[in-house]
Amino acid sequence: MPDSPGRRRLRAPALLALLALPVLLAGCGGSSGPVTLTVLAASSLTEAFSEMGVAYTQAHPGVRLRFEFGGSQEMAERLSDHDPGDVLVTADAESMREADRYLTGPRPIVAHNSLTIAVGPGNPRRIQGLQDLTRPGLRVVVGAGTVPVGRYTRQVLGRAGLTVRWRSEEISARAVLDRVRAGEADAGLVYITDLASAGAAASSVPIPASLNVTAAYPASAVKDGPHEDAADAFVSWLVTPAAQRLFNKYGFASPGTAR
Repeated sequence: MPDSPGRRRLRAPALLALLALPVLLAGCGGSSGPVTLTVLAASSLTEAFSEMGVAYTQAHPGVRLRFEFGGSQEMAERLSDHDPGDVLVTADAESMREADRYLTGPRPIVAHNSLTIAVGPGNPRRIQGLQDLTRPGLRVVVGAGTVPVGRYTRQVLGRAGLTVRWRSEEISARAVLDRVRAGEADAGLVYITDLASAGAAASSVPIPASLNVTAAYPASAVKDGPHEDAADAFVSWLVTPAAQRLFNKYGFASPGTAR
């Protein structure tokens, strides 16, 4: 039976509504999927962030985290790339300042750390403290002066009034630790949290608190990134009690907590 004029008038609006439905759903996020944040972080955060990434995505199912770890200087330099990432977390404020033009929003200190002397398993060279690093023939490695662990190392040695002739300078604390673990160095200054990752492959000699440093880890969202709001939310989460419990689990101190 042919449609009446009244029926034809009803059909056109109904058809337009059906055509508009996919657009409305897309605008509401129905087909956009989860946001993936790329977090560029200091290598000393590897183990802590691996677990924290799982905890964060469980609490925020619309966000996925992709971590890239390396020396703080290396990660900061990545921000000049075409696709730099969404969040930067470094092992000192100087590295963060060097990347200032690429960053936005608050830059909270999310964790504290300090240094220790990494030595071979069982401490075969019988190193007792910083003074022993000046012994002739001892193979000492340190971080380069342009990276956080190297800057902290020079502060510690300066406080102790020591001049140490090191064998090499490395790009990160993990690189220093790797040299000790491989038997290519007798000692090196690393973060105390790094020793947990070494297991039985290295031992440590403590540095007195009066000579040690407080390594501060700032975090920031990257400016003009595709997911700035989500990046800001992750940075804010890093100072929450849930995140701090995980930092503490891996040997980091919470901001404002003295070591």
